[in-house]
Amino acid sequence: MASSTDALEFYDLSHPWGHDAPLWPYFPDIKIERFHYHAKSGVLSQQITTFMHCTTHTDAPAHVIEGTAFMDEVPLDRFFGTAVIVSIPKEQWGVITADDLEKAEPKIQPGDIVIVNSGWHRYYGDNRKYFAYSPGLYKEAGDWFVEKGVKAVGVDMQALDHPLATAIGPHGSGPLIPEVNRDYEELTGRPVIEDFPYWEPCHRALLSNGITGFENVGGDIDKVTGKRVTIAAFPWRWVKGDGCIVRMVAIVDPTGEYRL
Repeated sequence: MASSTDALEFYDLSHPWGHDAPLWPYFPDIKIERFHYHAKSGVLSQQITTFMHCTTHTDAPAHVIEGTAFMDEVPLDRFFGTAVIVSIPKEQWGVITADDLEKAEPKIQPGDIVIVNSGWHRYYGDNRKYFAYSPGLYKEAGDWFVEKGVKAVGVDMQALDHPLATAIGPHGSGPLIPEVNRDYEELTGRPVIEDFPYWEPCHRALLSNGITGFENVGGDIDKVTGKRVTIAAFPWRWVKGDGCIVRMVAIVDPTGEYRL
């Protein structure tokens, strides 16, 4: 029989959602409309208009790969389980490599939910630094996660892929922000497409192999970095959904007595 949950510690790894929440470059503003309120009708009722790919969220495979699972079709166990929160500090436009992941502590094991703390969550806000100049995962990291057999991957950055491997760079409908691409070329002497020839390869590697992805992880992530925890981050049961905002929670048992 499980022991009481009173001793468990809960850490919120989600960024707040609401009016004025930071948004990816091409998303329209979140709208929260108040239709009923206490002085008027004795109850508060609100209507919201939002993209699901904002704040801390998960992507459905169908978001990037035609003919794959929508949000309601992803098994629930993909959003819950043993997790490791690893520190891999990176500066502007740094790439997280397979070697970084291999050396991470605690050691990443098959079946883990892996949350990468690059330190970039500290810049989260309505600014280009966070969304366009962040470090990120790329093809090598995606292939490593697949080979390792992890359950899920979350990052404290704008997306599962490096920003220059998204439409912020010269991919898909991009470049969304041409001056960012020019900044990269001026800094390195090379065009973005030379260093980032693939479009969202980490998204595709993970989501095509049943590995759940979480973006914009934050909140109290620093308090649990370097630890093994239990993660719960369930989405809505949204039929044909392409992704969903989640409340990601890290659960720690300091007594070692509680058993799920």
